[in-house]
Amino acid sequence: MEETEVSNANKKLTKTLIRGRTHQYQPQVLHHSNQFGSYYENHQYHSYYYPPALLPLPPTLPLQFALTPPSPYNRISRSKTHFYNPPFATPSDAQLPVDTISPAALEGLQLPFKENGGKRASTTSATTKAMVVARRPDSGGIEGLVIPLLANHFHVQFDPSQRIFHYNVEMSPNPSKEVARMIKRKLVEDNPVVLSRALPAYDGRKNLYSPVEFQNDKLEFFISLPIPSTKLLSLGEFCDSNEKRQQLKLFRVNVKLVSKFDGKELSRYLSKEGDDWIPIPQDYLHALDVVLRESSTDKCFSVGRSLYSSSMGGAKEIGGGAVGLRGFFQSLRPTQQGLALNVDFSVTAFHESIGVIPYLQKCIESLRDLPQKKTRGLIGEERKEVEKALKNVRVFVCHRETVQRYRVFGLTEEATENLWFPDRDGKNLRLVSYFKDHYNYDIQFRSLPCLQISRSKPCYLPMELCIICEGQKFMGKLSDDQTARILKMGCQRPKERKNIIDGVMLGSVGPTSGNQEREFKLNISREMTRLSGRVLQPPKLRLGDGGHVRILVPSRHDRQWNLLDSHVFEGTKIERWALISFGGTADQKSNIPRFINKLSQRCEQLGIFLNKDTIISPQFESTQVLNNVSLLESKLKKIHVASANNLQLLICVMEKKHKGYADLKRIAETGVGVLSQCCLYHNLGKLSSQFLANLALKINAKVGGCTVALYNSLASQTPRLLHSDEPVIFMGADVTHPHPLDDFSPSVAAVVGSMNWPAANKYVSRMRSQKHRQEIIQDLGEMVGELLDDFQQEVKKLPKRIIFFRDGVSETQFYKVLQEELQAIREACSRYPSYRPPITFAVVQKRHHTRLFPHENDSSHSQNQFSDENIPPGTVVDTVVTHPREFDFYLCSHWGVKGTSRPTHYHVLWDESHFTSDELQKLIYNLCYTYVRCTKPVSLVPPAYYAHLAAYRGRLYLERSESMSSSRDSSTVCRSTPPKATPLPKLRENLKKLMFYC
Repeated sequence: MEETEVSNANKKLTKTLIRGRTHQYQPQVLHHSNQFGSYYENHQYHSYYYPPALLPLPPTLPLQFALTPPSPYNRISRSKTHFYNPPFATPSDAQLPVDTISPAALEGLQLPFKENGGKRASTTSATTKAMVVARRPDSGGIEGLVIPLLANHFHVQFDPSQRIFHYNVEMSPNPSKEVARMIKRKLVEDNPVVLSRALPAYDGRKNLYSPVEFQNDKLEFFISLPIPSTKLLSLGEFCDSNEKRQQLKLFRVNVKLVSKFDGKELSRYLSKEGDDWIPIPQDYLHALDVVLRESSTDKCFSVGRSLYSSSMGGAKEIGGGAVGLRGFFQSLRPTQQGLALNVDFSVTAFHESIGVIPYLQKCIESLRDLPQKKTRGLIGEERKEVEKALKNVRVFVCHRETVQRYRVFGLTEEATENLWFPDRDGKNLRLVSYFKDHYNYDIQFRSLPCLQISRSKPCYLPMELCIICEGQKFMGKLSDDQTARILKMGCQRPKERKNIIDGVMLGSVGPTSGNQEREFKLNISREMTRLSGRVLQPPKLRLGDGGHVRILVPSRHDRQWNLLDSHVFEGTKIERWALISFGGTADQKSNIPRFINKLSQRCEQLGIFLNKDTIISPQFESTQVLNNVSLLESKLKKIHVASANNLQLLICVMEKKHKGYADLKRIAETGVGVLSQCCLYHNLGKLSSQFLANLALKINAKVGGCTVALYNSLASQTPRLLHSDEPVIFMGADVTHPHPLDDFSPSVAAVVGSMNWPAANKYVSRMRSQKHRQEIIQDLGEMVGELLDDFQQEVKKLPKRIIFFRDGVSETQFYKVLQEELQAIREACSRYPSYRPPITFAVVQKRHHTRLFPHENDSSHSQNQFSDENIPPGTVVDTVVTHPREFDFYLCSHWGVKGTSRPTHYHVLWDESHFTSDELQKLIYNLCYTYVRCTKPVSLVPPAYYAHLAAYRGRLYLERSESMSSSRDSSTVCRSTPPKATPLPKLRENLKKLMFYC
């Protein structure tokens, strides 16, 4: 009946074994949380594989070098084999890996350009260089007030002459990453002489790095671990626990020398010696990264680049069967100061380790009373909810002593009481009788299905006898309450966050807690990097004032301004609008007339005209209408027809957040062709001035107005490059991917472009669905072409420059995205005769872990006064912690109200306009004041921000079809290939030029 994950090389070792205990069935264990214990301090249980490259992929070699065979220096031509094993062992037949040029280095052969952005060159030319990522144009900017800062980067000094010996490790049978680390530890402990008394670093897979060479190039070991090797196939094949208790699992380990390298190339790269095209030596950098993670990985368990330990504050329940756990992020980076270890505080959600029955009680509201109603089965949608909650979750059983772990693939069709299975002799046994006869246990929840723990054959486990394994990252979508609790756990003011990070560097589980620093001749600073930042001055703004222009300089410390005495820069007139309500109590509905009146008044105060009379009386519908797509569509169309198909705005008031929101947006914008603005009833109680103002700003932007404009145009602030009579288009692009557990839904790409110059504060969008989890924007050329057409219609000229901001790209994808998407932009331009505008292509990153802290200076009382404040808006850093060669900088354009501010990282990959650091930094900072939804600078340059919103809107359009596909395919455990992307429904023509996505 059972199929263990330990089968075929013990893919997941149990945490129970590591902690040196087994579980005997105890009834109470199913009703109380099994708290995270000392296991987190000592062992890694759960990990995910991420590619080793942590940095931007290097520019490719020139063709003549890229085609040259690799040097034999890093090859092992002849190897001796040392058998450290019993005489019956047989040598491994695995081949010795040979160094090759990396795929990243060869990608450039597909799309070579001249360095000056000239015409496409022939791929046969041996003298043409491939694309080279933009280099820093100067030594950094000089504008702004200089302030002292600290960054959570810790300088790492290395000995360039220190050689590292890279060994390939093959283990058979193939173990899980956790078991592999156990094997490595035992191998090192038992064979000090053969390994030259080295303490090598291991990545848990195939790479082993040693500071000294082993006695032989090829080694073979046999390692025994107390892991059961019996593969249990069905209930009838259970073995007695006493028979298995002392069994050992034998692993064969082959260790072969792959290459030898030192740090001289990395040292030259960091010191900026040599040609620009020389790529960063990833082999040495990756080796050091593994070395610096070695000690922490042995004491914690890892998820991606982060490590978690209960020593950092333990687990905290966040509801829904999930707990939050604290940890730290760690990554080695090349910077202007040399190598630096980026360490940051981290929090994430994990499955709570409790019995499956109490877990379901916490996850699914309708099952809260399950223990009181043991005879009930799953009704309605409950089965789908249970399957979704448990799918791919690992469990262990508590009715017998075992170290096995099982992955849940689904639920049985039949209830537990109706399940039968054949024993070894082919005799059919009833499952409930089997447990009574063999374990003297009466199954209580007989009407529930069993857990199916095999993809291919019947292998059943009763839910009540299963416990969720610890250390599993919660992959489901967190609820609003869960998200709020996780955010609260990770929300530390700068001083507290800095103290936590300093504690990691000095603590017992951090990167300096082991012997690797001494072994590999490293010197890691225990102090954060000191550096200087510059605070840029805010721009003058233009607001409206009864038809006149009012000038404003945001002078508050948070750079926020108010509209109490002024109007929006461009207000709209909304004559024909309607209101529809979904749900709400009688008292709440009675607030609607007051809400309409107050909103109209607030709009008038802001210079926006909103008719006090709706075109038809407010419509009150049940919340259930949001569950019925066809009924919802008919209601919206009825309102639209009543307005003679000329409805400017539809305000929708909802009782609470509802999944029907996605249907409403899709129907309104692609079916009916009307702008909509949603709000919740609980905000209509007090009707605060701030709430009404926020609503008014969003409505105004959607209908075609704008909140603010720069007093000094972008052209006048960058006169060397930008001119009023030479329009520039700002574009933003983003791709949103489906949920991690979703293995078939398409990704959605969005591109936006500014449609006015020189104000550059109104943006039109284009959206497309594309292949599941594809990061490169598939239809970028087509979308850019449409935006250029729209720009030409609005401005009567094609843009003289294109400034393109790409969001959502990780550093390992920089070069590939630049290659393919820059070419797509150029191809879109080539549709116009002789049109080749200079293109600036910059990646915008919010998901990074560099944090900047005010540096406390005892001689500065004013600085100490704000030691726990965030860095001020306009803070820019482009030295010390930035890339040693490429054009990047950190800009914190907003004021951090909660927690610690996260500066946005801008990395310029291509720049044919040749911006200086000051010019581009000031341009981006000024743009951050033009965001239409608020009266303060935002953290992200608006084109990228709008692209993110538009991509999210495209995701909403697909939600209904995704959920329908999900229900159809619920019986399918996995897909070999995702289906073709479902195309997005087409936007109605009357909305295409409006910012409906705001």
